[in-house]
Amino acid sequence: MKKKIRTRVNGKKVEREVDTNRMMVDFIRYDLGLTGTKEGCSVGVCGACTVLMDGEMVSSCIAPAVFADGHELTTVEGLAKNGKLHPVQQSFIKYGGFQCGICTPGQVVAAKSLLDKVPKPNEEQIKDWMMGNLCRCTGYYKIIESIQKAHQFK
Repeated sequence: MKKKIRTRVNGKKVEREVDTNRMMVDFIRYDLGLTGTKEGCSVGVCGACTVLMDGEMVSSCIAPAVFADGHELTTVEGLAKNGKLHPVQQSFIKYGGFQCGICTPGQVVAAKSLLDKVPKPNEEQIKDWMMGNLCRCTGYYKIIESIQKAHQFK
């Protein structure tokens, strides 16, 4: 069964007909061509597919695309504005908060969400917020440092 959805993705109006069982991650990656959002676990526990829906974090691998109807989605591609990287993106680059890149988009989107709520979080707040985003490469120290220092780029 198909349903027409109307949403905004990274500030742009999108109107599409989608299968009601289509996952949001597939809608974002394959229907819209925004491949920054990754699918890691397919069960909503690794954080690689994290996007923002109306400013709140969503695991797009377990959320049907039809949930986006009437809502605003922000992917990692939507964080940069006018050719300028978001402060979190700049900080991840400067402080090495990424390695292979699979988890990085979800880490960056989750970190942005945290910093929207707590502009200068302490280490414990970062660890608590980011616990749903797994990384096999960095050991987390560089991710934490990148988040702590992102305010320098505002």
